Amino acid sequence: MDVLDLPFTRTRHDRAAHRRTEPDLVARALADPTTRAVVLHRGRLAVAGEPARAALLPASGLPDGLALFLGEHDGAACLAVVLPADDDPAPPAGADAWAGLRDIAREQVAALAADDDAAVLAHGLAVEAVALAGWHGTHGYCPRCGAPSEVVQGGWARRCPVDGRESYPRTDPAVIMAVVDDDDRLLLGHAATWAPGRFSTLAGFVEAGEALEDAVRREVAEEAGVTVGSGPGDVVYRGSQPWPFPASLMLGFRARAVTTEVRTDDDEVTDARWFTRAGLLAAVEAGEVGLPGRASIARALVEEWYGGELPGSW
Repeated sequence: MDVLDLPFTRTRHDRAAHRRTEPDLVARALADPTTRAVVLHRGRLAVAGEPARAALLPASGLPDGLALFLGEHDGAACLAVVLPADDDPAPPAGADAWAGLRDIAREQVAALAADDDAAVLAHGLAVEAVALAGWHGTHGYCPRCGAPSEVVQGGWARRCPVDGRESYPRTDPAVIMAVVDDDDRLLLGHAATWAPGRFSTLAGFVEAGEALEDAVRREVAEEAGVTVGSGPGDVVYRGSQPWPFPASLMLGFRARAVTTEVRTDDDEVTDARWFTRAGLLAAVEAGEVGLPGRASIARALVEEWYGGELPGSW
């Protein structure tokens, strides 16, 4: 898998940010027969097809919910409709079931890799919809005075009716890194909350006022006790992936370790190991190690180091 061409990064639509302040934008889109919408309930998407992907439904007959402007494609508006969380609705007409974005991504890896237009369009809208709906679900009140806020700018802001303060969707940056030593071994860790045998690249959130490269060094030191070099080329950016669970942006790096003794923190990470290519392949084939799913940047970083595809995944 190419680190620069990942699931959750593919899209066909234009976000059309310049249109968000248009009067009655969403209302006009809902009345337009060319509009298409994805529908969400409790973070899950209405899906159709085999393999399943987000259903793009016509504006007529959409269930009632919070409508958000996602952009446009071929001149037609694209919306998300978020159903009330306390309801228990059946999938809307034109959809077969409800499914999580990660489940869809796993099933859509082949279609996305083949650059299937319909699959890429549906996938890009689904990623944006899940991220935006998640923000609205947790930011319904003014952070200054606590008053219920109003949805404005097609869903891309919320405004306090008391003082006019506007809040905007936020993304939490996180670094994720393939740490490699001078013997070209890869460092993988096992998180305390994971099932036995699960291993992945180390990762963590960027702290306030912190450079990305410093976040890489800090997280590796905290989680595995390994020191990453501070020289030119010791921390190299490889690519990014939105990860709306609920609001992360994963920033992928290759990092050079200058020490190799492992000391896990036993809080977040309970095991960390160095793997050669042959050793990792053998461990995966023996069922001793499970690797991240194929839709993740973690998997792409591992396979970039390995030099090809590896079997198995969580």
